[in-house]
Amino acid sequence: MGPAGAILDRALTAAGLSRGDVYVTNAVKHFKWEPRGKRRLHAKPTAREIKACRPWLEAEIEAVDPLGIPCLGATAAQVLLRGTFRLTKHLGERLPWSGARCILATFHPSAVLRAPTSQDRQRMMRQFTSDLRLRVTRRGATPREMATSNLPRRSPPAAKARSSPATRKGLGHF
Repeated sequence: MGPAGAILDRALTAAGLSRGDVYVTNAVKHFKWEPRGKRRLHAKPTAREIKACRPWLEAEIEAVDPLGIPCLGATAAQVLLRGTFRLTKHLGERLPWSGARCILATFHPSAVLRAPTSQDRQRMMRQFTSDLRLRVTRRGATPREMATSNLPRRSPPAAKARSSPATRKGLGHF
């Protein structure tokens, strides 16, 4: 785990949660980075990469079946909400999405690390922790079940198989 993961763990603990209570995934599975001194900063995914990864994300959301989804960073929120979502405009807001679910957009942990001053980092960490306190009850698989499931690895799930009533009973349809 890197520094951003440590920030996430600290915020989860402060919010009364643990990694075992939540399911953490990347909205886009591609990892591109740009060198910045000794750091590797993630590069924003292209529309093509977002589209290519969407079946995996949709399969994960379907399996976990959360009532709410906290999006860590603007990219994650833009992937789900599509369009021109602005984190600065909707920070900490509950936004409707896909029926009974809602999305809460908050900072990515790496943004807390990149804040220019200690005071800014403390303010962002308080906001991030407060946003993670959004308690959601999952209706589907537990994080442990998700870790051992057969989520798609190389090719996206077939739409026909996902929509079949016989395959909706468990995680086997991925």
